[in-house]
Amino acid sequence: MESYEFEEEEFTTQFNGRTLLRVLAQARPHWPKAAGFLVFITAVSLTDSTATYLGKQIIDQGIIPGDREALVRLVGLYCGLYAVQAVCVFGFIYLAGLLGERVQYDLRQKMFDQLQRLSFSYFDRTAVGWIMSRVTSDAQRIAELVSWGILDTVWGITRIIAAFFFMSLINWKLALIVMLIIPILLVVAAEFKKRILVEYRQVRRMNSRITGAYNENITGVRVAKALVREERNLEEFSELTGAMYRAGFRAAWLSALFLPVVQLISAVGIGAIAWYGGWQVQIGGMTIGGIQAFVAYVTFMIWPIEEMARVYAEMQQAIASAERVFSLIDAVPEIVDRPDAVEVDSIRGDVIFDHVEFYYEADKPVLRDFSLRVRQGETIALVGPTGAGKSTIVNLVARFYEPKRGRILMAGRDYRELTLHSIQSRIGMVLQTPHLFSGTIRENIRYGRLDASDAEIEEAAGVAGAHDFITTLEHGYDEEVGEGGNLLSVGQKQLVSLARAVLARPEIFIMDEATSSVDTLTEALIQRGMEALLRDCTSFVIAHRLSTIKRADRILVIEAGRIAEMGSHAELIRARGHYYDLYTRQFREQREAALNGFRLVGA
Repeated sequence: MESYEFEEEEFTTQFNGRTLLRVLAQARPHWPKAAGFLVFITAVSLTDSTATYLGKQIIDQGIIPGDREALVRLVGLYCGLYAVQAVCVFGFIYLAGLLGERVQYDLRQKMFDQLQRLSFSYFDRTAVGWIMSRVTSDAQRIAELVSWGILDTVWGITRIIAAFFFMSLINWKLALIVMLIIPILLVVAAEFKKRILVEYRQVRRMNSRITGAYNENITGVRVAKALVREERNLEEFSELTGAMYRAGFRAAWLSALFLPVVQLISAVGIGAIAWYGGWQVQIGGMTIGGIQAFVAYVTFMIWPIEEMARVYAEMQQAIASAERVFSLIDAVPEIVDRPDAVEVDSIRGDVIFDHVEFYYEADKPVLRDFSLRVRQGETIALVGPTGAGKSTIVNLVARFYEPKRGRILMAGRDYRELTLHSIQSRIGMVLQTPHLFSGTIRENIRYGRLDASDAEIEEAAGVAGAHDFITTLEHGYDEEVGEGGNLLSVGQKQLVSLARAVLARPEIFIMDEATSSVDTLTEALIQRGMEALLRDCTSFVIAHRLSTIKRADRILVIEAGRIAEMGSHAELIRARGHYYDLYTRQFREQREAALNGFRLVGA
């Protein structure tokens, strides 16, 4: 649960309009479309108002006096107005829809670009479901507010202004009475605003947590079934959906109550207008057509107010979504290039850790006064217990994180003086759990160097030991790997991942327990591929199977963020220290496992 909540900031400040203004600013790059649909919707409101006034003229000047010529002329104008309105309706619907799609596209592009730039620490503390909810449903809500929300609001405001103008022409005293209703409606809206916004913020928080729960349960379905966790997972998920249901129910109840309150206030106003208007007709202060038009205008005003009440409720949802989208867009990467950072052509040379200290949490240090010189072309193996700091060391080398104290030198200078591109474009990585992207094997290998030719891809696959299995597939290099590479075995994914690293021609190579989950045959293939790759590379290898690192130039035993032992395999075995204990213990475990296997076969 903590992973769902860490990045779920509490947005509880009073809405002051700044977030709304920033939402509306998303339409600025597309101002011609925004201006176009505003012109069209204003024209629709004006034609509606004018047509209602023409209705008064038709009654007073055509029907009651029986003037056929005036009636035909006014009816012709009436029909012409609605023909113009039909064109305007098409225009504003088309442009509003186009604007909404463009704004949604822009927001998703901004968020995706931001996600590429954010540091690893952001993803350490932010659930995938939280991010997915921002990129999908929240972006859609904002786009709807910018397009249809603005459209409905402008439509409502122009209808109210136009109605008040024509009502004033008919009877200005009665028009003033109508206008007394509006401040009351605004006060009611302000009160509902605060309550609805709180509930919709809670809905958005719960939506993020539910998306995160979906993601974890789908990706971890094998573990859940293996541990018979289905019922417990369902209970936990029911708690999340129940909390969201309750928050959504309260928000829906308040939104539903909003409209009846508006209608009740409106009904009181209409009653007062009907009484005063009827009295004016009796004393000759208004015509029959005038009172008919006035009642139409009152309804004409109340309808957009009710519609704007609905838009206002939806606006609270969009504001709650916008707060979270903008929190992602505004997130500051922890690892960025300095203003004076330089781009270099190579990072060859010694890699030096100079009294490095690092922690993920201030009170839990991972590396303490860590110093190490890795010579150009040297292969360093890192071994030790889980949590000792091995992965942290290679993550610092790749500059996914930076030292809290001390420095790391590459190419003879503090690597913070170099651009991130200079470093990370020259580092190859093969991880314990390889990740392949949806597409073909060829596309996944080319991911390491986009300008590589097909011949270079096949050469890299051959070096990595992947070519033989690829050629046995039905479509060879054009075989689809599926989402996350799930159409391939773990060993096949690892070989493709290694081929990708070979193709990238790295100057520093990192291998993080890449052979721990594969069979011995695949391990042998990976080892051969590594030997070819490591000839010209400085390399860091984190090993689970100690037999795979015998040929490393130096082996470092890491314990509690420090180097407990260092030397070649032979030197450390002779020393009979930590490494000797680890190696012999693993050797005994492997021998016992082999003996148990023979016993099972014999039985």
